[in-house]
Amino acid sequence: MNKFLLSIATMLMMGFSAFAANDDGIANQQAVRSFKKDFSKASNIVWEQKDTYTRATFSLNGQILFAYYSDNGDLQAVVRNITSDQLPINLLSSFKKDYSDYWISDLFEVASNGQTSYYVTLESSEKKIVLRSEGADSWEVYSKEKKQTIQ
Repeated sequence: MNKFLLSIATMLMMGFSAFAANDDGIANQQAVRSFKKDFSKASNIVWEQKDTYTRATFSLNGQILFAYYSDNGDLQAVVRNITSDQLPINLLSSFKKDYSDYWISDLFEVASNGQTSYYVTLESSEKKIVLRSEGADSWEVYSKEKKQTIQ
């Protein structure tokens, strides 16, 4: 499961590409059936089939969400981009205090197996840091890299 969440996090940080939405072979039909049950009021659905999962990008209640399904049609995770004011207060306070010299370049929430995780990408002129929280209490450094300087 951690490998799956890692792949989701990596993909979200790298950006998204999508294919045209239809049900004629682009998406796993078991995932499509499960999705229709799980998100019956969804609109603007776009499917993407990968080797190990199927992703539906869709609108629901005014938000863009991403649902990830296994090959057998089981819902693995739901992901949404959020703003910092949607974070639990402990997490927001923590990175404002500890990373005040950084700006947020990416922030999203992952709901999977009844657990919610948060990922935030923070940047400065010299560094890029990704923090992860598996709950609402504290952050851990997920990745860290120095930026290349242009001379």
